[in-house]
Amino acid sequence: MTPTRQILRALLAAAYLLAGLLHILKPAPFLSITPAWVPYPAQIILLTGLCEVAGAIALFIPRLRWWAGVLLAAYAVCVYPANVKHALDYIEHGTGGLTLWYHIPRLAFQPVIVWWALFAGAVIDWPFKPRSLRR
Repeated sequence: MTPTRQILRALLAAAYLLAGLLHILKPAPFLSITPAWVPYPAQIILLTGLCEVAGAIALFIPRLRWWAGVLLAAYAVCVYPANVKHALDYIEHGTGGLTLWYHIPRLAFQPVIVWWALFAGAVIDWPFKPRSLRR
């Protein structure tokens, strides 16, 4: 395993761990950006926090790593509507406390987060080719 993958795995796990703990301990900011069509938003925020923490931990468990990478990548896709809503709320109402200097890079960086999760989970190799089969 390359040092690059190990470093990126640790950074991604730290980011997801922090985000997960924030979802669990301080859900209000996340509730404010949850789209109205999401049912049971408080429970969903708690569940997403637990998933982020579990995914962060699973990245360090070899037999769970691949699944953690796949599911964290899928998670990043699933939360994209909340990120879009957060940006639109700022543009339309000036709410959310963050500026376009945050929102535009955040929205543009989401595909990188998807790739990063797949790379950290050893689902793909650098940069985009499928993981080679090892015998």
